[in-house]
Amino acid sequence: MFRQKYVHADLGHLIHQYVHDYGYLAVFLGIFLEDFGMPVPGETLLVSASAFAGQEALNIWMIAGIAWVAAVLGDNLGFLIGYSGGRGLLVRHGRRIGITAERLTKVERFVQHHGASVIVVARFVVIARQLNGIAAGSLGMPWLRFLIFNCIGAALWVGFWSTLAYWLGKKIFVLTAAVRHATPLATAAAVVAVLAVAAYLWWRARHRDGDT
Repeated sequence: MFRQKYVHADLGHLIHQYVHDYGYLAVFLGIFLEDFGMPVPGETLLVSASAFAGQEALNIWMIAGIAWVAAVLGDNLGFLIGYSGGRGLLVRHGRRIGITAERLTKVERFVQHHGASVIVVARFVVIARQLNGIAAGSLGMPWLRFLIFNCIGAALWVGFWSTLAYWLGKKIFVLTAAVRHATPLATAAAVVAVLAVAAYLWWRARHRDGDT
């Protein structure tokens, strides 16, 4: 249990550092690779980069635009893989990166049952986000239909996470600045309080000695 917490902490630190070092490139590659099946934390990279933007380290509009393009391109590459018959090859060699026949079949059934509109919802579900393009392609969904719903889903997904993380990052930035500016006043108040308590204790001790 403790080891798992450390692993998550290390992963979070690694993602944070990756965004800090590579900025927009980290966002593009992370989301693009995740969206055609690779086990890359694209959503976490988007959230981290948007939080950075909230602290005025990156441009939120650039992040949102790059993330949307990467999401659409990644899903379309997945669609091409599925449509061109790459499903079998992916299943045979994808187990190492978490792509199994069972997972892909579940996503295919989900897409087949609900139709193209489910591509929008799939964007917000971890496994479905990685495999919905491949599933749609292997099921023979018309590409233009897939593209339209994919663009809508990507826009909603990017808009939701980038806005939320940007807002939280902004709030953290303001809070940190407020604490930094308030520190001298807080220190002075603490010193005055300690001196007042010390003076009161000294006066009380003197008063007791006088009574005895």
